[in-house]
Amino acid sequence: LAEEGRSQRTSDYYRVNDHLPARFNHPGWFRGYRTNEPHPRYRTTNQIYGSKAPTVHEMPTSFNITSHAFSKHLGKCGMYRNKGLNTYMEKSDVTGIDNLITFYDRLNFHPSYNGSGPSHCE
Repeated sequence: LAEEGRSQRTSDYYRVNDHLPARFNHPGWFRGYRTNEPHPRYRTTNQIYGSKAPTVHEMPTSFNITSHAFSKHLGKCGMYRNKGLNTYMEKSDVTGIDNLITFYDRLNFHPSYNGSGPSHCE
């Protein structure tokens, strides 16, 4: 039965695009993505699902190519690099909008933090 599943084609069950790449018409060519088996205690459901080969019902029936003009341009000239020096003091959402964190003030927490008891905002 497993050998029969490998020989099935997507076009046997669904109407597929004429320009569909062969790898999408033959789901048996995909063997899953995991090579070594993880320890059963640490195995997740995503790992179990991803280790199985797809069936004809999960394969795409059409394939549309997108333009690669932007990527080709970046491949020739490269990404923009800013080699300037960042002198802006970063603000933290954790410690408050008006509270600036400096190197010497590592324990400056939000005003609601109370180390000796429950924290309450005033």
